[in-house]
Amino acid sequence: MKTDKSPHYGDTDFFLPELCRGEALLGLILLAQLLVMVLVLADPGAAGLDWSRLALISFFVQWVVLLTVAVLCPLRPWLMHLSSLHSSLLTCLLVVLITLLCTAFSQYLQQFYQGSLAAHGGTAVYLKNALISLIMSAIVVRVLYLQSETRHRQQAELQARLQALQARIRPHFLFNSLNSIASLIQLDPDKAEQALLDLSDLFRASLGQGDGLSTWQHEVALARRYLSLEQYRLADRLQVDWQSEQVPEDLPMPHLTLQPLLENAILHGIQPLSEGGLITIRAGLKQAGFTLRLENPLPQQPGPHRGAGTALENIRLRLTALFGPAASLTTRTKSGVFITEIQYPLNHVVQKNSVKHESPDRR
Repeated sequence: MKTDKSPHYGDTDFFLPELCRGEALLGLILLAQLLVMVLVLADPGAAGLDWSRLALISFFVQWVVLLTVAVLCPLRPWLMHLSSLHSSLLTCLLVVLITLLCTAFSQYLQQFYQGSLAAHGGTAVYLKNALISLIMSAIVVRVLYLQSETRHRQQAELQARLQALQARIRPHFLFNSLNSIASLIQLDPDKAEQALLDLSDLFRASLGQGDGLSTWQHEVALARRYLSLEQYRLADRLQVDWQSEQVPEDLPMPHLTLQPLLENAILHGIQPLSEGGLITIRAGLKQAGFTLRLENPLPQQPGPHRGAGTALENIRLRLTALFGPAASLTTRTKSGVFITEIQYPLNHVVQKNSVKHESPDRR
């Protein structure tokens, strides 16, 4: 294991999960019960399944698990300051010590009720239980560490994809915007100045670091800046209908989500149509979750920019990373309208590496 990395307090990427949570605790209990089944079935002296022995060993092992969780939960913040090797060794040592304590207690109870030491008592019982607990705890810790390393690699790949997405404001968009601004300088200098400010804000947000959560208010402000720039180029061909009055301004939303969706709708829907069209944006809360839906007309013949779906795939990956597998991004076509829909829950937000964004509003 790596020894040069010391996680910081509060680092959610620490390989040892929060065992006090119901999902992690349930997983440990089920794993321990599977171990008990293996121990009972592997007993060479038993002709069949000994239910009494199964109950006794289950009671013993589950007490070891529950006591270990009760001790590790308050110690987890302290363990996070140690290297992975040291925290792993201390965790295994703690499990062995708790196992020995439970063994001593069970031996005492057995002696108390039977009046003498059991036939299988003595040092051998302690050594056997200690060895089993050491092997199983080492296996579990190793699996948790490997899972943590896998998550780190996935997050690194996700961050690389996000950086690619942030750089995907296309050169043709930049050139078209600059040409539109240049034509406005003589006709309307104030509007040209505002267009330059919008373009500056848009690129600042796009190229700056933003691999975590933003807010609905920030994303809408950024999207309006983008739409105002496209309005200079497309004029009345671009119409937008916002239907999002019930969405809280501080609602968490992945950074740079709305603007790429609008860019996709304009590039593949509005721009190829000579008459333009209407983009409808519907957002709202439903059943403790957030839903965002974009609708744009779709030309009968595909435009010159077919695209590879990279932006949508990047958004889909970020949604899954931040909000879990319940988050989704789906697309479909209905009666000549292209529909993009985003859904994700709000009851459990996994905020990793979130950053503070400068508001694009200069007022």
